[in-house]
Amino acid sequence: MTSASSPPPSVPAPSEVRLRIADQARQDRTARRIDGAWWPRSYDLAAELPGLLGGLPAAWGRISSVLVNGDTWPECPERMDVAGQAVHVGRTDSPTAPHTVCLLAPGRGRWDLLVVPPATDEAEARRVMARAVTQGL
Repeated sequence: MTSASSPPPSVPAPSEVRLRIADQARQDRTARRIDGAWWPRSYDLAAELPGLLGGLPAAWGRISSVLVNGDTWPECPERMDVAGQAVHVGRTDSPTAPHTVCLLAPGRGRWDLLVVPPATDEAEARRVMARAVTQGL
């Protein structure tokens, strides 16, 4: 008996990833709470994470770990292969950051992105994203 495997989810091109990154980098005295904003198309982390990581600035380096809120992302694998690299996915239940994702790159740093809920109206999502990168929420 044979079984057909489902094709891997298509990864959006970096230009299709709904992502805004703040211009100002973190600095010791004026650390930003939010480094950017991401508006995924769904809460399917396995489908969304490769596109996000592919759309990040090259200067951030290779992201090795991602921390997400377990209530926001109900199904999340502990480990994913993204572009041939292993990425550890951790879950938190912190009520202080339900709509953020934390990205870690060894030797490069940590970046926190605001996650705009997928069902958000486009105009509102764009406003929230713009505010996140200009005010750092």
